[in-house]
Order: sequence, then C-alpha cells, then structure tokens
Amino acid sequence: MNPSRREFMALGVGAFVVASLPAALRRGRSLVRRTVPVMGTIADIAVVHRYRSTAHAAIDAGFAELRVVDRTMSRFDSGSDVGRANLGAAAGPVRVSTRTRVVLEEALRWAAASGGRFDPCLGKTVGLWDLSHRTAPPHPAEVRRFAGRDLYRALEIGSQGGKPVVLFHDRDVAIDLGGIAKGYAVDRAVDALRAHGITDGLVNVGGDLYALGRSEDSDPWQIGIRDPDHPNRIIETLEVRDSAAATSGDYIRCFQYRGRRYHHLLDPSTGEPGRAGARSVTVVGPSCMVADAAGTAVFGLPGAAAARLLQGLAPGARVVHSV
Repeated sequence: MNPSRREFMALGVGAFVVASLPAALRRGRSLVRRTVPVMGTIADIAVVHRYRSTAHAAIDAGFAELRVVDRTMSRFDSGSDVGRANLGAAAGPVRVSTRTRVVLEEALRWAAASGGRFDPCLGKTVGLWDLSHRTAPPHPAEVRRFAGRDLYRALEIGSQGGKPVVLFHDRDVAIDLGGIAKGYAVDRAVDALRAHGITDGLVNVGGDLYALGRSEDSDPWQIGIRDPDHPNRIIETLEVRDSAAATSGDYIRCFQYRGRRYHHLLDPSTGEPGRAGARSVTVVGPSCMVADAAGTAVFGLPGAAAARLLQGLAPGARVVHSV
C-alpha cells in the first residue's frame, strides 16, 4: 500500500513501521531518530524539534529510562527486582522498587479483571516453553502442571519498613512482566521527552509505541501494522497522535511442529500457546502500559468480548485491528 506521499522507513521495529517524510518536504523542523538494542528487542526514538542538540538530549534521556526499566524488571537478570523475587520470594518477602510495585499492581488488576487471561506469574511456564530454543513442545505432563493455576493469586504485594516487598505463596510462581513492562518503559521514556520540552516525538519498543504530538510535517504519526503472514508488508495504516498502540501477534516468537504454530502468547488455562485462531491484535490506548496489557488480555477474544473487557478495565482503549 502507498501511504500518501510518505515513505515507510526501514527503521520500523517489531509489529509496526513508522512513516516519515523525505527531508526535502519537511517544513523547517528536524526529525532526529536513533535506535538501540534494549529489553530484548530494538528501541526506536524519534523527536521533532528545531534544535538538534535538544532533540539528542531528550533521546538520551528516553533511552536511559528504557534501560532503567530493563535493569529493574528483566526476568533474565538475577540482580533485577524480578530476578531477585523469582529467586527468593517463595521463602520470604523480597524488597522491590516503587517502579516494580506500580507495574505489578497494574498487572494484577488486569489479571483479576480478565479472569486470569493476563497473568504476570507465568515465568516458569514461559521458561518451560523456551521459544528461543525449542523446536518441539514440552512433554504434556510438564504442561499440565501449570494449566489453570491462576498463579497471579499467589503473588502478594506488601510493605516492610515502608518499602514495597513481594511474597510468593506458591513455589510455581515466577514473575514475567513481558506483557506489560515494555509498555511501562515506553511511557517513562515519553515522560523523559516531555521533561526536555519535547511536544512531538515517538517511542517504539519492539511494537509497543507512543506517538507524542505530530510528525515532522505537522500531521498525525502514520503507523503501519505488519502483515503476520508477510512481515515485510503493511496490512493496515493508523494515524496516531498523543496515544499509544501495541500489537500482540503469534508470529513474533514461534516455531512450527507437526502443522501447528507454537507461539509466545500462552493461555494460562491450558499452560500452552493459545489456539483461538487469532494471528494479531492491535490496541490503541491512553498509555502504552494499558495498550500493552490489553493486547495480551484480549488476544483471541471475539470482538464483542474484547470490547466489554476494555470498556470496564481501560476506558479509552480499543481494538483497532485484528486478524
């Protein structure tokens, strides 16, 4: 498809591609754009500003926020809040940062409201499937161990000495914030841009993004959604301004085995990848943390059921694309 006079940039990452005007057509404003690897993916920050030095300083601050969230909430780092909790919270309270408490509380809110469709405590289930290395599913008995457990109910958030702590009441609990932490990180990066006086910019972290203000030609940002079957193609284009978008798709991390696609979007009721037939769902919302969690919670739900869940849990959020 041809999005008007714009050219989709090769720097698009994750589920989205971001459109940009050729330099010759811009109206006196500079677009400064950089990418870095962080949070297990590629982060892309673009800023529109008259002064490139201001734009670069804001982008530096945005990337710094992404790295802080990564260091704090990665389950792959034994020294992070999440890593330390997964190692010790089944034995006793483990202190975490205020940031982590905020994300965990929001995750539990989504878990309760969605009936466990979103569960931030599936770290051991995710580890069992290990989609980065597996070429065949684990033994059914191993999968059944985690099916229908509602493990989020065994996560307690409390305080000790005025500091937030977490405690696990089930040894099969392990925190995995993969369905919400990127969204939170994007929101924090956007806050950093605003703190530097930026009114127009975009933060895209592996398909979780927030579009701030307008693009360099003063129009809303143009966001291309990748085709799940042909990731080099754009299946739909959105215009986004001062709002977030997140896509959950079964094509991002997956393997094929005996005619079935096994992907990273696990169904907590079965302990295995969902089988609803959905390939991709894109949610637009007021914050990226909301859009990120919503994309996971409604993945595979029929349209009416998804709308009801979002209406009660995240007013202003809506599914804008599903295939």
